[in-house]
Amino acid sequence: MSISLDDPKKFKPLVGQAHQVAMNMLRPISRKYDKAEHEYPKELDMLAAMIDGLSESGASEGAGAAGVKRDDKAGDDGSVKNGTNLASVMSIAEMCWGDVGLLLSMPRQGLGNSAIASVADEEQHDRFDGVWASMAITEPGTGSDSANIRTTAVLDGDHYVLNGEKIFVTSGDRSDAVVVWATLDKDLGRAAIKSFVVPKGTPGMTVERLEHKLGIKASDTATIRFEDCRVPAENLLGSPEIDVKQGFAGAMATFDNTRPLVASMAVGCARAALDLTRELLEKAGVEVDYDRPAQVQHAAAAKFLQMEADWEAAYLLMLQAAWMADNRQPNSLEASMAKAKAGRVGSDITLSCVELAGTVGYSEGELLEKWSRDSKILDIFEGTQQIQLLIVARRVLGLTSAELK
Repeated sequence: MSISLDDPKKFKPLVGQAHQVAMNMLRPISRKYDKAEHEYPKELDMLAAMIDGLSESGASEGAGAAGVKRDDKAGDDGSVKNGTNLASVMSIAEMCWGDVGLLLSMPRQGLGNSAIASVADEEQHDRFDGVWASMAITEPGTGSDSANIRTTAVLDGDHYVLNGEKIFVTSGDRSDAVVVWATLDKDLGRAAIKSFVVPKGTPGMTVERLEHKLGIKASDTATIRFEDCRVPAENLLGSPEIDVKQGFAGAMATFDNTRPLVASMAVGCARAALDLTRELLEKAGVEVDYDRPAQVQHAAAAKFLQMEADWEAAYLLMLQAAWMADNRQPNSLEASMAKAKAGRVGSDITLSCVELAGTVGYSEGELLEKWSRDSKILDIFEGTQQIQLLIVARRVLGLTSAELK
């Protein structure tokens, strides 16, 4: 199989619609909800209803976090498939050209929905269809090392009893349910970590507080405590069996799907900064000429060209990781490469654009300073820059996590 570097024609209407939504619905309210932290963006309810209508008609191609899954029928006849993963990263990039925080606040498009799509069996897919799910992984003593999770799940009859605390849960207060990562047996390490769907209102689950953050202020980020929280056994996603040989692979399959999504958020936010900065440079008399060497142009134009090249690399890595998922190819290495490149490039570009635009970039008169704040989290959550590079190194060198720490 070979990947084409041209955007699939069948996704052009979807991408165009997403761009229009970003420009006409998200941008106009972007500053409003940056100022009104934790206030739910009511305008998103209408947008969510539109997306539901597109999904039911089949016109959305599964765009958005809820649509991301591995299609077992993909590529069975040897053909190349452009499916839901590619549609999702392309449409999410456009939405984040509008606003990252608002995209992360979309009903029924939570990262927990990707976890369900990645790990759940068919019965669970049907049962949790339409549920808005956030994802709870990080703990006070466990940041990047997800294998070190201390939240426990103990089987008691036909329920699991959860105990522990989760922090930085995106949409943790607004969502209908939380996908909680917990261990069945601490002594068995990574292999015993499973994910559980815990509906809101379940006794023993308490939203402790909402965090005040540097960026993505439109998105609520919660700390959630679990005390003797009883969850039906059928809410354990995938197989309840502990497969020591498989290790952490079942849980990590979620990241293989969500990391390209986060890369697409960084790509979209960086694209917004580049587009606006180019306009501001042109107004200041600095024209970026793609047909002349950078060294013979204005220093600002030379910097802009370098950022464009970095952006293009991140964009192509993002497409590759999503395309491989659509075509049932193992993409753990490529997902981490895309996330690492896009996360770093997103932060570098948005902050450099603030610098290039000078006082205009630093003031709240434009959204450049906001995009530099929003983009920082995209280099941190779903695995930090450093963790991604560690994963890439392990994959390239053929070493296990125990051999390369």
